[in-house]
Amino acid sequence: MNGTRLYYERAGAARGAPLIMIHGNTLDTRMWDDQWAVFAERLLVVRYDLRGFGRSVLPTAEPYTHAADLHALLAHLALTEPVHVMGMSRGGDIALDFALAYPQQTRSVILVDTVLSGFQYTASWRYIFDTVKSAGIPAAKAAWLHDPMFAAAMEHPVVAARLKQMVEDYSFWHWAGNANPEQHPAVPNLERLPELAAPLLVLVGERDIPDFIVSAELIAQRAPHAQLVRLPGVGHVPNMEAPEMFNARVLEFLNGA
Repeated sequence: MNGTRLYYERAGAARGAPLIMIHGNTLDTRMWDDQWAVFAERLLVVRYDLRGFGRSVLPTAEPYTHAADLHALLAHLALTEPVHVMGMSRGGDIALDFALAYPQQTRSVILVDTVLSGFQYTASWRYIFDTVKSAGIPAAKAAWLHDPMFAAAMEHPVVAARLKQMVEDYSFWHWAGNANPEQHPAVPNLERLPELAAPLLVLVGERDIPDFIVSAELIAQRAPHAQLVRLPGVGHVPNMEAPEMFNARVLEFLNGA
């Protein structure tokens, strides 16, 4: 698929538009465990590991985009109808990349505490690269899990253990100084939001760091068919922190999309 091998899972009934789940940075398909069976009762669902994450292969020297990888995955699965695309954090920005590159294949977009290319973040994660150089990957993984983004999630022992396992299993390839040939759109998604034709649900945890709350509000202002939902009591990973509340919000949106 697009010159790579992607790990994916597929479940559910082929009724209505399929839902594609895209995980966040350093995570993998397992972050959607609390959504998987619930959503599969209602529609066809697909979750996959991005190139270089989980059980998908690492990038080679060949240029690639995650949006094109997803497009190739849909072709491989013979999913020709428009799909719902749901992405969390970095996965949200990839969902936007896909929706803007392939509007005819996009039924709706769901962004979960999303990264937004072109947005000026006040927070910096440069310290992770520096920690890899100065103290090694295990220390950098520990620092990543203690980032303020994950503060709310780490208050839940079960969620904290799941996050720790995914980060432990991740190679940290993208943070270790490797030359990543990933290509990015010439115009960042922040500037292209007015072009987004699909219905858009923007979810953000009220306890996430300010950058993600501000960017979520900005997306809702600029995208023409967006609705913003602030989720109380949760932070950057609301689908794991409060799955019942999260699932209800998403299913409500999907029923009308």
